[in-house]
Amino acid sequence: MGLLDGVMGNASKIDAAKIQDEFSRILAPGEVVEHAYLLIRDYFVFTNKRLVLVDKQGMTGSKVEYHSLPYKSITHFSIETGGTFDLDAELKIWISGSAAPFQKQFNKKLSIYEVQSVLASYVLK
Repeated sequence: MGLLDGVMGNASKIDAAKIQDEFSRILAPGEVVEHAYLLIRDYFVFTNKRLVLVDKQGMTGSKVEYHSLPYKSITHFSIETGGTFDLDAELKIWISGSAAPFQKQFNKKLSIYEVQSVLASYVLK
């Protein structure tokens, strides 16, 4: 992924095996990274047990928030595709006990349908 892609908000799929080591400190025993997507500096990481939203903060990205969403806590989710003038697609995820959804925007480089399909495969088990 080029620098311009990152600045423009493009997301890209990353090899899950490549980031398994990076996430080893936060993974539970037997937990494995199965799918991962990079959005500028942030990650969507799908493991066999949960979805981890990684938010790198600050100018250097040295401060990192790992937000774990167990699949059983996801009550529903939606996607909004990009249109003619609004090219960004949006993913919203609602968690039990929380009124406001988690929201992330994607543009056309990564199919919002692919991310939604991966999320559905875990939530609908």
